[in-house]
Amino acid sequence: METGGFASDSPSGAVDRRDDGRGCDGLSVEDMDAAGVRLASEVMDRCRVGGVRVAVAESLTGGLLADAFVSVPGASSVFLGSAVTYDVKAKASLLRVDARLLRDQGAVHPAVAAQMAEGVARLFDQPQYAGRVLGLSTTGVAGPGPDERGRAEGLAYVGVSIPCEVAGSAGNRRGMVMEIRASGGRERIRRYVVVGLLRYVMQLTGGGWE
Repeated sequence: METGGFASDSPSGAVDRRDDGRGCDGLSVEDMDAAGVRLASEVMDRCRVGGVRVAVAESLTGGLLADAFVSVPGASSVFLGSAVTYDVKAKASLLRVDARLLRDQGAVHPAVAAQMAEGVARLFDQPQYAGRVLGLSTTGVAGPGPDERGRAEGLAYVGVSIPCEVAGSAGNRRGMVMEIRASGGRERIRRYVVVGLLRYVMQLTGGGWE
């Protein structure tokens, strides 16, 4: 039996923005880690003001995104948890990413990122949170070399799922996806995806939460 995906306001996972991977030029891996922690702290500050929690689903970053959040003192007031779904079947069974989509397109696809973000927000939601959970996701090719479908090393998609009540729009949840083209080897690529996603969240929430 195939696992069905969620219906959302961005069912196709269309890419809204692209990042050329140059945003950390000149930074060491350690500097990128520090940037990730600083950005995670800023994201949580905005969430805390709006009564929003955060949950993350990770593939190529393998826990680095969650680590950026939990490195911040007081993270437990906002950060709910992480699902590291490296395996394709785990994406379907835990996050309810559409199994047919995964079979036809593989894990590195904008719609997969969108469904992962929505799925993890729902996975960690509780009645007391009333759906006010920000879902974030990462999926891509860390390398070395392209994946089995020929997708280039450094290609990644990051997803953001925001409750429409918070985003100020109609519907259930608002889903957005950014494409990243990173370079510099496996460790830099994985860290750049974390930094790129958190910068994207800061841009999306520039006006704060309602």
